[in-house]
Amino acid sequence: MKYNELGHTGIKVSHISLGGAAFSNFYGSFDEEKGLELIRETLKCGVNYVETGPWYGGGTSERTIGKALVGVPRDSYFIGSKVGRYEMATERMFDFSAEKTEAGVDNTLRLLGLDYVDLIQVHDATFAPDISIVLKETLPMLEKAVKDGKTRYIGLADYDIDLMKEIIEESDVKISSILSYAKSTLCDNRLQNYTKYFKSKGISVINAAATGMGLLSNHGPQPWHPASDDIKAICKRASDYCKEQNVELARLATWFTLNQPDIDTNICGFYNVEQLRDTIDVLDNGLTEHEARVLEDIQLRFFDNVALHWDNVELPIYKAKLNALQNK
Repeated sequence: MKYNELGHTGIKVSHISLGGAAFSNFYGSFDEEKGLELIRETLKCGVNYVETGPWYGGGTSERTIGKALVGVPRDSYFIGSKVGRYEMATERMFDFSAEKTEAGVDNTLRLLGLDYVDLIQVHDATFAPDISIVLKETLPMLEKAVKDGKTRYIGLADYDIDLMKEIIEESDVKISSILSYAKSTLCDNRLQNYTKYFKSKGISVINAAATGMGLLSNHGPQPWHPASDDIKAICKRASDYCKEQNVELARLATWFTLNQPDIDTNICGFYNVEQLRDTIDVLDNGLTEHEARVLEDIQLRFFDNVALHWDNVELPIYKAKLNALQNK
């Protein structure tokens, strides 16, 4: 396993890290026993950073990870969680207030069974009513959590990289990391336009969703995926071509992402132990000659000079649902 410095934190994290979204029903039916086995096997393979949050199954992810960590030496792993995004119900999905932030940190520690986490991130500040709430309530409360020994560092996690940059520039609270997802992929690699900026500020870069949340896989995305039908169709053609060549698109997408520069760790949501081992194999041994040729083909055929994204899609949908509830 390859290890990298997490910005200026002094933490050295594995290049591959474990994503907690898989320990919920987001990507299919969740089996706790298999999840516990997967977490423990992941740690045995040298992965030392685990990423979770209350949004993933309304606490299911944090609770499952907490069970798996019982008896594991606390100095053998690092763990990050989040505040801000909590429940599936639209009216209770987001809350960036100081009170909820404080309660959220405490609940995370309770579910994980830990005295502290290494990183707490503001989850999807895009959906805050106003950025001032994040700057004046969420972040100062997280700063208090650092002083109280409940977390070591503070980060941001969002799809909107420009917003994270804006918060960093305006914040009086020290921010140690950003987490970007689905923007270091075969079909949208815009994170590379920002890594040098974050590094110059001493801020670590965490990446997630090498397959674009399942978009870049032979299986395809879940029904809830926010990409447009046109984008899904392009990726489906790429996956169909991979199937014809007896190649798994997710392996190609993962290899591409794991080899992008200036990224400290890549969060991977494994559904089973086989996916874990396959990802480690891609990191350690790379692609076969045949896979490399297919990767070159799909880059030219489907993803050449284009960014397939879902910018400005989720926020208007959320606002419309919220307005509908408020106008009942």
